[in-house]
Order: sequence, then structure tokens, then C-alpha cells
Amino acid sequence: MQENAIAREIVDAAFHIHTTLGPGLLESVYETILDLELSGRGLKTERQKPIPLTYRNVTIDTGFRVDLLVEDKVIVELKSVELILPVHKKSNSRPT
Repeated sequence: MQENAIAREIVDAAFHIHTTLGPGLLESVYETILDLELSGRGLKTERQKPIPLTYRNVTIDTGFRVDLLVEDKVIVELKSVELILPVHKKSNSRPT
């Protein structure tokens, strides 16, 4: 499965979860449920997967952890906020 097809499944699953449960839950709850939803759709998922980082020939085993890695191709970082602020919205302007 290609990245775009995986992304469509992720967005569809996230939409389904949001319309079913609504807002206001902790990120960890949404992460668990999204993992279950995607696994139920036959996608391979890994939660809290450590990703190594190399800097100046030094490798740090856990440079960061991704919330979900889907099919070893798509990283999902979940965010749960109480209120949508302007900083959360997409800007159409380009930096100069």
C-alpha cells in the first residue's frame, strides 16, 4: 500500500473516531483507539516507536518517539487541544 492510500485510511479512521467520540479526550486515548481502528482495517501499526537520530556521527537510539508508525511508512503525531487557536490553523501565506 502506498503512502497516500495509507494516509486516506488514517484520515478516515480519525474522522470516524472523532464523530463517534467527539473532542475532549486525552491524546493517549485517541492514540489507543486509532491504533485499534487501523489494526482492525488490516494495517500494521506500532505505538510509541523510538526513532534513532544521528548527529555528528553520534547515534542517539531514541531521538524521538512517534505516536504511531503505520505500515512502516507514515508517521502519525496526535494532538488533542481544548480549544482551536489561530496558531493551529493552516496559513495560506508563504514566508518571504
